[in-house]
Amino acid sequence: MTLRRTLAKKVTASGIALHSGVPVTMSLSPAEAGRGIVFRRADLNVDIPARYDLVSETRLGTVIGQGSAKVGVVEHLMAAAAGAEIDDLLVTLDGPEPPILDGDALSYLDLLENGGVAEQSQARTVLKVKRAVKVQSGQAKASLLPDDRLSFSYDLNFPVIGEQYYQFAFSRAGFRAEIAPARTFGFLSELEALNKMDLAKGASLANTLALDDKGVVNRERQRFADEFVRHKILDAIGDMALAGLPLVARFEGWRSGHATNNALLRALFADPDNYEFAIA
Repeated sequence: MTLRRTLAKKVTASGIALHSGVPVTMSLSPAEAGRGIVFRRADLNVDIPARYDLVSETRLGTVIGQGSAKVGVVEHLMAAAAGAEIDDLLVTLDGPEPPILDGDALSYLDLLENGGVAEQSQARTVLKVKRAVKVQSGQAKASLLPDDRLSFSYDLNFPVIGEQYYQFAFSRAGFRAEIAPARTFGFLSELEALNKMDLAKGASLANTLALDDKGVVNRERQRFADEFVRHKILDAIGDMALAGLPLVARFEGWRSGHATNNALLRALFADPDNYEFAIA
């Protein structure tokens, strides 16, 4: 039997929010067994559980909300928590998003590891996918397939980048080495329009791989030749963590994004015959 895990101590980090561009201080704290991951907007005095059914927006990141209170771009931190196999965690913010830090999950993973791990007294429950669940929107497709372990594959095709494919069988060590360092990316041609919509104001050449019509502008920041598809898997890990329990399934994505990922979880939970609970 595997026990649920939380942090041993509180850790704190500060930085700039990716979209709003404002400074944010974030603390990660131990939480009681069974609470799951909860985001607290300290500036609004509102708690928002990290759940797929509370996702309110998926345009350029996954946003969760309760009423008018929202937390944006949760996927990188959620991926780090999943990669560290942290089940219960309180994330306290004084702003609208976690700080983007290095634009990856590794910076959050380092922070979590600095907090140490404490095992809870409660057994870890997993969610096993029993039947194939598939969603599609245009060319974007995503599936969850029955399997005896968690794994991810993704097929990416973007202008300039071209086609990239990656498979990842989940392990904590593998996540740290293969997926967590992969930075977010974006196209310089879209930046001005995004800024006018009050988005991507915290994006910089230090935390984002920037692309123009010739390729990667800040290539010195690139960690992998196929960093883009690895980051799409990072996003998928974070989005799938919003199931609220660790999944035992195979995720397959084709040009999919946050909207498709959330639709996939909603389709999974729409029919109880699609899944079963088990003690890890």
